[in-house]
Amino acid sequence: MVNKPLTEGNDFLKLLEEAATPLGTWLMAGTPSNAEALGHTGFDWLLIDMEHGPIDFREAWQMMQAVDCTPAVPVVRVSNSDDPALVKRALDLGARTLMFPYVQSAAQARRVVESMKYPPLGQRGFAGIHRASRYGMVSDYGKRANDLTACIVQLETPQAIDCLEEIAAVDGVDALFVGPGDLSAALGCIGDLQNARVQTLMATAAKRARAVGKPIGTLGPTPEMVHGFAKMGYDYVAVGSDLVFMLQQAKSVVARMKGQADHASMKVAY
Repeated sequence: MVNKPLTEGNDFLKLLEEAATPLGTWLMAGTPSNAEALGHTGFDWLLIDMEHGPIDFREAWQMMQAVDCTPAVPVVRVSNSDDPALVKRALDLGARTLMFPYVQSAAQARRVVESMKYPPLGQRGFAGIHRASRYGMVSDYGKRANDLTACIVQLETPQAIDCLEEIAAVDGVDALFVGPGDLSAALGCIGDLQNARVQTLMATAAKRARAVGKPIGTLGPTPEMVHGFAKMGYDYVAVGSDLVFMLQQAKSVVARMKGQADHASMKVAY
């Protein structure tokens, strides 16, 4: 599969409609080869993370090209939810689904939607020749772009989850995403995703999103934890990352080669 066509609608939103709990993982290493390889392993979607780690726009562009050669759907997380210039560049490079970190209010959600939609729905700057329009070969891209793009907003604090219904109601917010790591930090138990307060708030967020009919996703470090989130009612999930998979396997191999009996207990933080 090479250079996925500009089909009608958004591929990630189609996943939410067609697949049972679409499964993704994080791409943090910044290498197109990792992105392409993981795209062939069976993941439904892959998150190119520009918020944490070394990934810049050139690397994100190359990673999107790589993922587009696989069955997986790419999602790009921008580094700053309140910088329209970053959003515009990611979209022009071909990102169709954007994730916005640390959205705290409905007003902020409206701003991020406006940054990724062309007028009259938003304020995205227009250019005719870029990767998103197949370098100008898709002559009606500007008319189709608003339907091709999707917006995911992250709720990462108790205060954001308090505003869940108001944020979900913003026109153009297509899905929600709870980050349990930042949520644990905001609750004063950083890194302890099994903490009862984290788990309770995660379950509450899933229930409230379901009540208003808005898809909600999350991620976790292990299949067991992620299965638990799915049972809570999360509609799409992610497990681990390219770096986690590499480090876990490398540590296991090193331990086995050096005769360390307890190699199975070694963990890598997600």
